[in-house]
Formats: sequence, structure tokens, C-alpha cells
Amino acid sequence: MTKVILTGAKGRMGQALVACAARLPGLSVVGQIDVGDALADVLDAGDVVIDFSFHSATAALAELCAERNKAIVIGTTGHSPADRARIEALQTRIPIVLATNFSTGVNTLFWLTRKAAEILGPNFDLEVVEMHHRLKKDAPSGTATTLVEILAQARGLQLESALRHGREGIVGERTAGEIGLHSLRGGDVVGDHTVIFAANGERVELTHKASSRETFANGALRAAQWLHGRAPGLYNMQDVLGLK
Repeated sequence: MTKVILTGAKGRMGQALVACAARLPGLSVVGQIDVGDALADVLDAGDVVIDFSFHSATAALAELCAERNKAIVIGTTGHSPADRARIEALQTRIPIVLATNFSTGVNTLFWLTRKAAEILGPNFDLEVVEMHHRLKKDAPSGTATTLVEILAQARGLQLESALRHGREGIVGERTAGEIGLHSLRGGDVVGDHTVIFAANGERVELTHKASSRETFANGALRAAQWLHGRAPGLYNMQDVLGLK
């Protein structure tokens, strides 16, 4: 039995996690933490913390997990470089799953994106488009950021210089060494991501559309079960799903 503590339990993802966990054998939610609650008060009762709180809180939560020797699954995105470094520094002490998206389908999209970039080669222009609900606070999404990172790695590009966040005005012709990234917001869209490979005479598009947060919740719970008892290290959903 894997005993799980949820942070950000009152949020949209937190509620989806609670609902999905109730239907999952071999897993029990022993703590639900949100703003104003102290993780330290319930941490000893759990095996794995699943964090869907807020990016500015994650590093401190992870450090507390390391102090108590508890595993953590991190689903928050938008961490600052400093906070990301604090989290990664803990990988020698506890097992961590750090993922921008817990969907099985999206992680398949990550794998397909890398393969397509390798197969199609440099003659195809690269663009990524993502859309989320109007209440999402960060842009671009963590998933879209992962996609452009994969594309840059496959092409051997420095992402900082290659990335174009939308275009406006007289920007000149598109160069071969750029990756476009475009964020749309509106309505109640759970999460849509499209990777576009465009060449003269043909275009390949890889798209994933999520219609329910249960997709992400089930993946995060699967990650928690996989992480329980694992050796210290920094893992992602490619490890959980055996895609590496």
C-alpha cells in the first residue's frame, strides 16, 4: 500500500487526484494539504507527497521531504532557475519525479516529437502551439516548454537563442534555426498541444488534446506508486512509463 499526501488538495488538480485515488487499489490518501496547512504535521504518516500547490512553494516542500526521507512527485510548473536548482540538489537524498505533464498520451507525444525531429531533419520548420483554460496563470505551459526543449536538443540548437514567443510587426523572414512557441488562453480548455513540422509542399502535425484532468491525476498517482521504495534520484514520466 502506497500512502500519499496531496499538497494543493483544494485546487482543480487536487480534487481530481482525490477522486481518482479513491478508485485506485494499492493507494491511500492519508493527508490533504492546502494554503494555511502545515505539511510537517502529517508528513510522517505518508510515503510519497504529490505536489500540485504553487511553483514558489515547491522547493521548500521538497526540502522538507528530504529532511523526513519522503519521496515526492512534483506536478507544479513555472519554477525559477533558483528553485529548480534547489529541487534538483535533493536527488541524492530522496527519489523525485519531476514532470511537466503526467498524461500517458503527452509523454508519448514527447517521444514521438523527438523521433519526428530526428527523421524529418533540418528542412522542416518547427512550431509549437498550446491552449489552456482562461484561469491558467503561467505561459507557456510546462508541457510546451518541454516540447521545445526536445526539439532544440534534437536539432542541436541553443534554445535561448532559437526560441520565438509569437511574432509581431516586421520581423523578417523566418530563419531555419528558430522554434516558434505560441500560447492561447480561453474558456475551459484542459490542455491542447500541437507540434508542427512544416516544409515546402508538406506539413506534419502531432497533436494531443486533454478533455479531463483525470488523465493527469491518474498519471501522477501512477508515478507515486512507481516512486515508492525507489532509490534516490531525479526521474520523470518517461522513466515511470518505461519510454527511455
